[in-house]
Amino acid sequence: MQYILPVLLSCFTGWFVIWLTIKMLFRPHKPVGIAGIKIQGIIPANQQLVAQSIGRLVSTELFSLDTLKQKVADPENFNKLKPEIETHIDSFLRVRLKETFPMLSVLIGDKTINQLKGAFLTELESLFPVFMNGYITNLQKDFDIEKQVSEKIAGFPIAKTEELVYKSAKSQLLKLQLLGAAIGFITGLLQILITHQLFS
Repeated sequence: MQYILPVLLSCFTGWFVIWLTIKMLFRPHKPVGIAGIKIQGIIPANQQLVAQSIGRLVSTELFSLDTLKQKVADPENFNKLKPEIETHIDSFLRVRLKETFPMLSVLIGDKTINQLKGAFLTELESLFPVFMNGYITNLQKDFDIEKQVSEKIAGFPIAKTEELVYKSAKSQLLKLQLLGAAIGFITGLLQILITHQLFS
């Protein structure tokens, strides 16, 4: 027992230290006073700072309205919408315009309709980037991505975050605890070997 017990105790200590460290990432959720010292989980204590950092990262690196502006104003986007726009213009010129102004049906034939449709499409194609840039610019003034993301993360329940982390990283966390136990086991063996050498 003088050899087995220290090894088991060292093994348990290694496992327990890792287990406690993992738990202290989230626990306690709210500050708890122990002997005059306030203790709180690392993530809950720094939730605001983490939220601000992620918000800044998202707004500058992952999602930029300037990048969005370039994407939406790309002429290729208009080409994708062009068939649908053309259908609506054709319907307007052939049906709705003639219903509103019956006399025009006599003056406007297929050739004129096609010419008008072509003119409208050309004009819309040149105006499309201007409209989209204006829209994104206004959106940029009204919608602060960094602030929105930061507020969402800061307001996200810690208990839910803890649950998601444990679910998604369950096997990795278990391996980490087993690694702690293994390190403790090896440390215990080394301690016994050193002690045995010193006193033999």
